[in-house]
Amino acid sequence: MLCIKLYFDIWGKYERMNKAIFLDRDGVLNHEIHDYITRLEDFEVLEYQIPPLKRFFDEGYLLVVITNQGGIALKRYTEETLAEMHELLFNKFEEQGAEIIHAYYCPHHPTVSGECECRKPKSGMLLEAIAEYDIDPALSVMIGDKPRDVEAANGAGVKGILIAPDEQIDYDKVKAVLEAKA
Repeated sequence: MLCIKLYFDIWGKYERMNKAIFLDRDGVLNHEIHDYITRLEDFEVLEYQIPPLKRFFDEGYLLVVITNQGGIALKRYTEETLAEMHELLFNKFEEQGAEIIHAYYCPHHPTVSGECECRKPKSGMLLEAIAEYDIDPALSVMIGDKPRDVEAANGAGVKGILIAPDEQIDYDKVKAVLEAKA
């Protein structure tokens, strides 16, 4: 019986898991206006982010958005408006041959909804994505423009990269972080 258990333990180590680039939305994939984006016409996709992310997509990385959207709880905009923004974002990526597989969002705001497990800096959205898409955190990275993005990543066992708002993603820098030993 011990031999069979060892065989399965060894086999389990060789099962292929997915790798991902987790992305904050506001300030990383779209221009941040330092207030809630409440209308589709104010949602400006940072199209210069697509080419470096397409390279990762072509290398087999899943592209996953992880975003706090507390404006929903505050009734500044609706989930329908958010869906329209995400559809526009997804379409811009698809036009350039890349695909965002999922956009996870936290609709809560602590002043209205109280505490939750999904709002960054907590790791709930990342953990949900990791489970849903069988993602190996050690092969993945989160790119965000706020310390809470890195904190959420680290809480899920994912490496985090902090960039300035609207800063272009540096493919080589991200690749170096992915290849660095823990």
